[in-house]
Amino acid sequence: YTIEEKTRTVILTDAGIDKLEQLAGVKNIYDENNIELTRYMENAIKAQIIFKRDKDYIVKDGEVIIVDEFTGRQMPGRRYSEGLHQAIEAKENVKVQRENHTLATITYQNFFRLYKKLAGMTGTAMTEAQELDKIYKLEVMSIPTHKPMIREDLPDLIYRTTEAKYNAVVEEIKALHETGIPVLVGTTSVENSEYISEKLDKQGIPHNVLNAKHHAREAQIVAQAGRSGTVTIATNMAGRGTDIVLGGNPEGYLDSILRKHAEQVNYIREMPESDEDERAEKEEAIQQYLDNMNEAEKDELLQRKVRECEEDHNYVVELGGLHIIGTERHESRRIDNQLRGRAGRQGDPGQSRFFLALDDELMRRFAADRVGKVMEMVGMEEDMPLESSMVSRFIEQAQTKVEGYNFDIRKNVVDYDDVIAKQREVIYADRLAVLERADMHERVLGMMRAEVNRLVDACIPGSMVTEEEQLERLLTLVETWVQVPEDVLPENIHAVRREEMRNKLIDLVIDHYEEQGEKLDELA
Repeated sequence: YTIEEKTRTVILTDAGIDKLEQLAGVKNIYDENNIELTRYMENAIKAQIIFKRDKDYIVKDGEVIIVDEFTGRQMPGRRYSEGLHQAIEAKENVKVQRENHTLATITYQNFFRLYKKLAGMTGTAMTEAQELDKIYKLEVMSIPTHKPMIREDLPDLIYRTTEAKYNAVVEEIKALHETGIPVLVGTTSVENSEYISEKLDKQGIPHNVLNAKHHAREAQIVAQAGRSGTVTIATNMAGRGTDIVLGGNPEGYLDSILRKHAEQVNYIREMPESDEDERAEKEEAIQQYLDNMNEAEKDELLQRKVRECEEDHNYVVELGGLHIIGTERHESRRIDNQLRGRAGRQGDPGQSRFFLALDDELMRRFAADRVGKVMEMVGMEEDMPLESSMVSRFIEQAQTKVEGYNFDIRKNVVDYDDVIAKQREVIYADRLAVLERADMHERVLGMMRAEVNRLVDACIPGSMVTEEEQLERLLTLVETWVQVPEDVLPENIHAVRREEMRNKLIDLVIDHYEEQGEKLDELA
C-alpha cells in the first residue's frame, strides 16, 4: 500500500490487492459482493499507520476517545464510521464495540442554513472570509481593537530535526523562566505536550500541563498562566475563551486559597479524575464551607490578593508580558492565530514565536524540500536554527494552500448534500408532523391514493385493461398491502376501464385501512 499524507488516505497497490484476495479467499475484492472488504482493510491500515495515539485519539477507561484536532478537547460519544473506530480499538487491544449505523445526516453548513438569521463573532475570521462568503453569503468585517495591539510576533525558528527543535524550546523556556517572564507553550498533540513536560521535569522547571487528558482544571490553570515565572504547556485548547491576565487573577487565587484552607475535605486536585461521584461530593462540601465563611474574611483576603496581582501585573508588563511559544504550525492559520492571541490582550505587551522542524507534519508535507535545500546550501548544523521572514511567509503560503484544499473538500460535500436537502426537508416535515401528533388521517389517505394512482398508471398504459397480464402485475403489487377480493381477480374481470379499476382499488385499500384503524381503537 501507499500512504497519501496530504489527504490522509491509504491506497492498496496491486501486490496489496493480491495479498488481500489471498487472505480473504476471494477472487476479486472489487466484486460487488466483496467491496466492503476493501473498505475495512483500508481502514485497518489507516488505523495502524495514520491515526496516532495521544494525537488523534486517547485511550481512557478502556475506551478509544476521539480528540478534536482543532481544539485538543476530548469528544466522548463520537465514533469514527465505516469500521475505522473498531480497527483502532483492535489496535489498542480494548473492547471492540459494535459499529454505529448512521440513520440521518446533515452537513454543518446546511444545518446552519436552517436558521433564518446567521451571525457570529470571533477574533480569527479574516482568514476564512472567502469560505464564509461563498457558503453562507456572510461578509466578514474587522472591528478595531479596544486598545492598540502591541504584541511582537517574531519570525519562525526552523531546525533540521524534531529533537533539536524541542531542545531549543526547553532552553528558551528555561531562559524566560529565570527572568520571571510567564510562558505559554502550544503543542499540537497530547503526546508532544507530555514530551516537553518530561524534558522540563528533568530541568527542574515547575509547570502546568493542559491537554485532553488533564482538562478538569482548564479555566483555573489558564486564568493564572499570566503570573510571573509561570510555565504552562497546552494543546490547541489553550484556554480558548479565557483571558490570561498578566499577574494572575485575584478571584482565582482567592478560590484556590480558600479551598486549601478547607480542612474537612481533601483538596480536589489530588483526586483521580475517574472518581467523578466522589469528586462531586467533595466539591459540594468545599462549596458549603466557602458559603459559611465570614464575608469580611473573604473581602480582606481578596483585597490582599488584588494588591499582589496588581504588583505582579506591573512587574510582568516591565518584563515584556506573556511569551507564546508554538512548537508546530497547524494546517490552519486560524489555529496559530488563536494561540498567538493568548498574548497581547487588552493592550498588554507580549511576544510570540514558533519553533519548527523539517519533519513537522506541515513542513514534511509541503515545505521540507525547499527549506531543507536552503539549510544545506548555507551548511547549517542540526542545532542551528534558520530564522527568515521569507521562510515564514513561505510556510504561511503552504498553510493557505492547505486551507484552500480543505475548503474545496467542504464545498464539494455541501454541493452533494444540497442534492438531498430538498428530500430531507420533505421527509423531516412529515416526521415533525407525526412527532407533534398532527392529524395524519387525511395525509395517509392522500398518500395511499397517490400510490394506487402510480401503480395503475404504470401497469395499465391505455384507457382499458386489454391484457390479463397487466391486471395480474397490478394486483400482485397491491396485494403487498391488502388481500384482493375474488370479484377483482383477473379471471373474473373482462374489458374493465382503467378509471373503474383505479376507483375500485382506491376504495379497497382505504376500506382496509379504516377497518384496521377501528380494530386498533377497540384494542386501545
